[in-house]
Amino acid sequence: MRSTTRRVIGLAAAGALVTGLAACDAGDGGNGDGDGDAVENLDGQRVGAMDDYGVGDTFVATEEVTFDLLYRDHPNYPLDRDWLFFQSLAERNNVQLDPTVAPLSDWDERRSLLIGAGNAPSFIPVTYGGQEAPFVASGAILPVSEYVDLMPHFQDKVERWGLQEELDSLRQEDGHYYLLPGLLEQVRPDYTLAMRTDVLDDLGVAEPTSWDEVREAFEEIADEHDGYPFSDRWEGQALLNYAAASFGTAAGWGYGQGVTFDHDAGEFLYTGATDEYRQLVEYFAGLVEDGLMDPESFTQDDDQALQKLSNENSYAVSTNAQELIGHRNTLDTAIGEGEYEIGKVLVPAGPAGDIIGGTRLESGIMISARAAEQDTFVAMMQFIDWLYYSDEGLEFAKWGVEGETFERSGDTGYTLTEDVDFVGLNPDGSQNLQADFGFFNGVFLLAQGSTHELVLSHLNEEEVEWQEAMAGKQQAPIDPPYPLSEMEREQASLYQNALNDFVQQSTLQFILGQRDLDTWDAYVAELEGMNMTAYVDVVNEAHQRFLQNN
Repeated sequence: MRSTTRRVIGLAAAGALVTGLAACDAGDGGNGDGDGDAVENLDGQRVGAMDDYGVGDTFVATEEVTFDLLYRDHPNYPLDRDWLFFQSLAERNNVQLDPTVAPLSDWDERRSLLIGAGNAPSFIPVTYGGQEAPFVASGAILPVSEYVDLMPHFQDKVERWGLQEELDSLRQEDGHYYLLPGLLEQVRPDYTLAMRTDVLDDLGVAEPTSWDEVREAFEEIADEHDGYPFSDRWEGQALLNYAAASFGTAAGWGYGQGVTFDHDAGEFLYTGATDEYRQLVEYFAGLVEDGLMDPESFTQDDDQALQKLSNENSYAVSTNAQELIGHRNTLDTAIGEGEYEIGKVLVPAGPAGDIIGGTRLESGIMISARAAEQDTFVAMMQFIDWLYYSDEGLEFAKWGVEGETFERSGDTGYTLTEDVDFVGLNPDGSQNLQADFGFFNGVFLLAQGSTHELVLSHLNEEEVEWQEAMAGKQQAPIDPPYPLSEMEREQASLYQNALNDFVQQSTLQFILGQRDLDTWDAYVAELEGMNMTAYVDVVNEAHQRFLQNN
């Protein structure tokens, strides 16, 4: 793995789209009261900036400028200074990038060390919501909400897509947000159950659309086939995550901070103690108890789960679009191509309704506080706005250069050029869109395209149909912000870690039948003894304080 290095890399832009300038007043287009106020005092920071830059404009620096960034080096596409990404931009945008390179394996630690030492580059991509919070109190990162008036494409998408509520969830105690998130026009789910649809067809069972129907399908499979109908992977964490929203709760990978907002009561509750969480646990405990789900689903490694699927000792497993391709390759070898069918079912509806979790905010960008002192600051914010938030910049970052890496197919389609491949779209291609050209790079493409059409543009027809069907489901409500002070964060962390560990341990015990669900009240009492109420009180007090101050 490369050691941390710095080197200037040329960047530039692709052709222009021309639409009207979208002017956004405070309170609109992604702004809360006071957002964008700081842009009035930047006369000394406009070197290279465009005087008239708006929605639909391509950013082209008026003179050559250099921006430094923290670059996450991915082993699947190691940084290459000769990438077409850099070459094509350098010819047209008049921008140079000076990266500090950190390997993926050391990314979080390296980022924290640089920010903590005051040595962070000007902008820091690949930062998820919440990861910026520890750096707010020190003043090391910029309250970017004060500067969004420099970013017309960002403001335009927030306003048109109705993202203000989700954006507000990033606000800190002072009312500002410190992260520019990747934006999605629609929630993009991916994880769900993969089921042997040929087995369902043989049994005359329709594809299930609810968790009750999933159980019924498993019962039919169990009556006719050996093994378990369902043996899962990822220690059940993906399963609990994508199932939880339809039960009105959060679990697994999505358990988060362990609090859920009760929109009727107007307060946060501790997630692992709610009736909704119990209902989720009871459902999967019932599957295990009745022999419909392999109890090893929560302890086995992934290879064991997939081996059971290929040996026909199970007929369902959690998956995503990319993993489904692997399942089919494995089953082709084990059973024979054309001798089976497997596919993603829609995430089932549950007691809370036909609801899916998720947010339309993706990983984003922190801006170092020192960047605002540089004479090229305005130009940098315009460049970030173009590359990460304009339709033109997003298309470029994803697909590359028309005629060299892709051709247009119809009004909205894309076809890779003859010798370029990506995720098997052009298997005969000898060059890879990421590794050989630098496109579809998570450092420069935060939300896989942002617009619904662009997000779907690299997916196969089957996955596009699945995504379109999922788009009809209701998105779970967004929890409001509860920004903690530094002292509160330290105290809450002590409570939260112990509580989360106990909830995860107890959830497994309940589901596997190692602890009787009749002891649920005793379990909640144990949470109380671990400062559950004190933790929730801290959260609710922070939420109320935020409402009063903002």
